[in-house]
Amino acid sequence: MPDTPAILRNSDLDSEAVRAARVDLAACFRMAAKLGLHEGICNHFSLVVPGRDDLFLVNPDGYGFSEITASKLLICDYKGQVVAGTGVPEDTAFFIHARVHLKVPRAKACFHTHMPNATALAMLEGPPLVWAGQSALKFYGRTVVDEEYGGLALDEAEGDRIAASIGDADIVFMKNHGVMVCGAGAAEAWDDLYYLERACEAQVIAMSTGRPLKPVPKQMAEKTYAQMRTGDRVRARMHLESMKRALAKTDPEFAD
Repeated sequence: MPDTPAILRNSDLDSEAVRAARVDLAACFRMAAKLGLHEGICNHFSLVVPGRDDLFLVNPDGYGFSEITASKLLICDYKGQVVAGTGVPEDTAFFIHARVHLKVPRAKACFHTHMPNATALAMLEGPPLVWAGQSALKFYGRTVVDEEYGGLALDEAEGDRIAASIGDADIVFMKNHGVMVCGAGAAEAWDDLYYLERACEAQVIAMSTGRPLKPVPKQMAEKTYAQMRTGDRVRARMHLESMKRALAKTDPEFAD
């Protein structure tokens, strides 16, 4: 782990809980890269530091997702100061994630990507996700559409606007931009990110046939959503642990 400022050595930033959070988040970066859910050295994942609601972990600027390790992750405060780690976050990473974590405290994890299928649907007129596939129903009633594309998030005002767009949702389709997934932790955010792209991929393929989609009736969509939400946090953790076991065989350095 990179050296931290002297005032923070032997602090809660070196705890086992923070170390575990680093490993979990690094695993999400690595698997996102393997699955093509990233875009160059852009896109960013963040996670509030366990026990420190005033600090968050985020990827450093200039590194692709496939290069991220647990020790490369930065710890930043909401004023833009890097309090642990080497490097700085990309500007839009800071202004989006700092403001979301500050303004939406329930969003302990915030994953922003331009993953291809979800982004493609965010580029279309009308609702991005149609409740026509079983995987899509995982997100029934949990999405919001930010229709007001504001260019690059290079100041607090745009970060605050994005944060305000979230409301009670967990998934934000950012029109003309990409998506953002907010969760109670890295496991929950990863599980949603993965299945969101799978649901969007299935919809894009179905739409490419030129035949009309067949939405699931509202009552059945609500029933299926409720079924999927039962034990979903446990299953999200199982999903993340499965991913970490796979990475331990192919990319063990992610945990360094």
